[in-house]
Amino acid sequence: MNEIKKAKALLLSGGTIYDASDGSHKRLDILIADGKIKQLGTDLADGFSGEKIDASGHLLMQGLMDMHVHLREPGREDEETIESGCAAAMAGGMTAVCAMPNTTPPCDSQEVVRFLKKRGEEQLVEVLPIACVSKKRAGAEITEMAELVKAGAVAFSDDGNPVANTAVMRAALEYSSMFEVPLIEHCEDPHLAAGGHMHEGWMSTRLGLPGQPDIAESIMVARNIALAEYTGGHIHIAHISTAKSLELVRRGKENGVKVTCEVTPHHLALSDEALIDYDTNLKMNPPLRSRLDVEALKIGLRDGTIDAIASDHAPHSIEEKDVEFAAAPFGILGLETMLGIILKHLVQTGEMRLEEVLKKMIIGPRQILGLPLPRIKEGEVANLTILQPDAAWTVRKANLHSLSRNMPYDGWELNGRVLGVVNRGYFWVAGEARP
Repeated sequence: MNEIKKAKALLLSGGTIYDASDGSHKRLDILIADGKIKQLGTDLADGFSGEKIDASGHLLMQGLMDMHVHLREPGREDEETIESGCAAAMAGGMTAVCAMPNTTPPCDSQEVVRFLKKRGEEQLVEVLPIACVSKKRAGAEITEMAELVKAGAVAFSDDGNPVANTAVMRAALEYSSMFEVPLIEHCEDPHLAAGGHMHEGWMSTRLGLPGQPDIAESIMVARNIALAEYTGGHIHIAHISTAKSLELVRRGKENGVKVTCEVTPHHLALSDEALIDYDTNLKMNPPLRSRLDVEALKIGLRDGTIDAIASDHAPHSIEEKDVEFAAAPFGILGLETMLGIILKHLVQTGEMRLEEVLKKMIIGPRQILGLPLPRIKEGEVANLTILQPDAAWTVRKANLHSLSRNMPYDGWELNGRVLGVVNRGYFWVAGEARP
């Protein structure tokens, strides 16, 4: 991992500023002093004696954000730590991540929220804790939401576990609405999904694996949207994966319900047909769906039904994944490859414009969570991602910054090389080697 340095005197020269807030492109240098944007202009290198980064051919834009990341700390530091997760985030162009609460102990107390905040203060990447909906993620009793928000939680979720009890879910939406924070739900009927290892369909029959039907997700999406409409709360559907679920969200938005959703890169780039070789690195929850679902998700991203792209970065040890398919845990890495997969499979193919997908990783997550958008203006804190959108690079597991290796992309050629990131008074520049 390259050294993180203080942005005491830093010049980004030759780049094009892309401002996601208004879609503007301006060829300007950025002079940063003590972590703040001191000057925007042309030919600022004359007489400058500090650190210089040649950003020619690169976009200088507001920092990317991933709102769905499993950092595993506390509890499974063998799989990932806050430090290693933030290193992976920087390599992927992120300046902010949301830490999901399924840790050990779970993030259901002020102490754990404060621990995550404290550990995150040491990083260039901002770590935003998401607290549990229910105590111990057991789905029986809601957490002390007021205290958790006060401690720094930006949303609530029992991610990995759906809140199956409808009365508990109603109460959670009512209480979370008091603090104007979303409730992020892993939508899955636990009884319908029980024992399923992949999407239920023709491919699961061919492979002889028990499947999860798409209605296991859409039934819970429908319930949660109905509850959000009744309570006035904000429901956010995590890692949406089916055409049925997407249509429910679309109708909910049309009816004025406070419902938002995110999609992962793997659900946009891969279908259940990729499981033909029983690769456990392709086992995730929700599972890879049919080609029809993949195409529906792409349409939903283009028409604005889907609000954000998130990785659902879920590290697992080699020992856990190197087993037969049915015994392997769900989960796939995503922080370092998310941007590259999206640019390769959506932008390069002409299905979406670069600016459209960047907004889903800059504006979308922050709007969902009610967070301010970084501004590229003189006097503002520098919060930037430096990206060469058309540059190709090859994924190499050996070069990952994450502690884990559970992803199927080894050897894939992707687009979008991240040169570096600037945030919180620090900057990091990638070396020659890319993951």
